[in-house]
Amino acid sequence: MDITVVIPTYNRYNFLKRAITSVLEQTYQPKEIIVVDDGSADETSQIKNDFPQIKYIYQKNQGVSSARNTGIKNAKCEWIAFLDSDDLFVKEKLQRQVDFHKQNSEILMSYTDEIWIRDNQEIKIPKKFQKIGKDIFTENLSYCNIAPSSVLIHEQVFEKVGLFDTSLEVCEDYDLWLRILLEYEVVLIKKKLITKYAGHDDQLSFKHWGMDRFRIITLEKLLQIIKTQEKIEKIKEELVKKYELLLKGAIKYDRIQEISTYRDKIANIIKRD
Repeated sequence: MDITVVIPTYNRYNFLKRAITSVLEQTYQPKEIIVVDDGSADETSQIKNDFPQIKYIYQKNQGVSSARNTGIKNAKCEWIAFLDSDDLFVKEKLQRQVDFHKQNSEILMSYTDEIWIRDNQEIKIPKKFQKIGKDIFTENLSYCNIAPSSVLIHEQVFEKVGLFDTSLEVCEDYDLWLRILLEYEVVLIKKKLITKYAGHDDQLSFKHWGMDRFRIITLEKLLQIIKTQEKIEKIKEELVKKYELLLKGAIKYDRIQEISTYRDKIANIIKRD
């Protein structure tokens, strides 16, 4: 199996060096490593001299979705693994996934469990983010439970469902994984094969209030295309929960327009039922 590892990055030169090193230390080596520099203003361009074996692509700042899409479009291999520049692969990460896919050739996407580090210590993953791997669609409705860095995916999947939605500033992974889960079986490999570092202040999740606003966009889109009644009901149920949560916030801060919007959305779903 030939693998391209796609690493999007923005102003994370020191993190990036650590991430690339974790790929080069894999027990199963990828054929290609693509770093997509999304308009960095730090020393990131130096990375092509530090690691001459990588493919370095620079683009004007367009966001992580665009950077990942650029990597996908330039990949030479059928299989693609993502690695966020502040994450690390555990040494046997790719080997474990390759072994799985060789034994299960009909499965075109897998993801893994993960280790969370804060202040140089492993921390317990909150229950809502713990991975079960049974009903993966449902497990990902409330929050994105699939870390991009844990994913190995065949190019055929993108040809059918499309790429990351560049209109989403955050939750772009949540959006793509749910679209994929409508069409494909995805499998969790129950091993902690990536390391995620929490707490640095340039993480996207720290820059946006009300992340559910972005998840709602995805769920509303899915509601227009999904055909399975069971999944439709699950999406409606989740939408109502998210509308009600944002409605409470709108009431608290006296946002009149938002109060009206979310009340109407809740009423429309209840009416349709």
